[in-house]
Amino acid sequence: MPKRPAAAVAVAGADRPAPRADHRRWLILVHQLPPTPTNLRVRTWRRLQELGAVAVKQSVYALPDSAEAREDFEWLKVEIEDAGGEAVVYAADHVDPEADAALVDQFRGARQKAYAELAAELQRMRPAADARRPSPKRRRDLVRYRERLAAIERVDFFSSAGRDRVVSLLAALEGGPSASGKGPKAASTDDNSEETRYRGRLWVTRPRPGVDRMSSAWLIRRFIDADARFGFITDIKAAGDAIPFDMFGGGFGHEGDRCTFETLTNHFGIADPAVSRVAEIVHDLDLKDSKFGAPDAKTLGLAIDGMKLSQPDDHLLLDQGLALFEALYRSFKEANASPRPRAVSGSSPVRASSRRPSRRPR
Repeated sequence: MPKRPAAAVAVAGADRPAPRADHRRWLILVHQLPPTPTNLRVRTWRRLQELGAVAVKQSVYALPDSAEAREDFEWLKVEIEDAGGEAVVYAADHVDPEADAALVDQFRGARQKAYAELAAELQRMRPAADARRPSPKRRRDLVRYRERLAAIERVDFFSSAGRDRVVSLLAALEGGPSASGKGPKAASTDDNSEETRYRGRLWVTRPRPGVDRMSSAWLIRRFIDADARFGFITDIKAAGDAIPFDMFGGGFGHEGDRCTFETLTNHFGIADPAVSRVAEIVHDLDLKDSKFGAPDAKTLGLAIDGMKLSQPDDHLLLDQGLALFEALYRSFKEANASPRPRAVSGSSPVRASSRRPSRRPR
């Protein structure tokens, strides 16, 4: 197995007291790759870039500690081992505050560079002659740039500089409400009020969440407000400072032939093909008009009905819904992703925290 890296971190073992609250926790992946297959090194490097990991030393990579990061590193560990390599994942905290701050700066620098490269490409695009009727190629280009921005944002763990410039350039090229100074997007690019308005908030909806409310809560937590908290009320007048969704009388809800999930996706400009596939399923299930003919809708609907029958607690039910839609999104995302290391099927499911994780469904 790889030796422990000579980095300025202290590994948090089972017999060691938890670090102080003012210490940031990290995950450290140490790997050793075999000489063959020859493309494994490139594939592993690309996967680490997708996860947003930064190199601490040669073959030593770090991510801020989170449940999602642990799962990602565990899967990469399995993929490396299946290819004949070796890998170890450590939970660690810096013993030196200055070194900790330097690692944070390294993350910010990587994301700032990504934002700058995207901004440079956007600056080379010319404004459309008629922004209301863009050509098919221009629409595809703008969707692609939106997806690149979303990909950077997902791994921008420390609010790096450069994001607002990219958002402004995209808004100007799209020629929509954001560029003209009207509509909800204008505030986020001009005075930042929209961005701060929807961070760390309490979002409320009706009890017994179903497909539209479960998926909308997932979308909020995944793309809009990572620190969102959720509550349940029966009367929108009791919302107070909370943000209502899928409730009659205000907040984010149905608009025209759109369900709440679609309204949120449109309002916040979420351009992600995997989210679009989820939106089609949610629409067909919630509005029951078979507009998209989503083939997965019936099965997902049965699963949600079963969850509601088996879970009487609304908060636990919503947690199950968040996990369900995260799994659905990841499956669609994987189907659209570029080639990457894949785990070998055939292992029985086990818990990632104690043993090798079970193979990811394909």
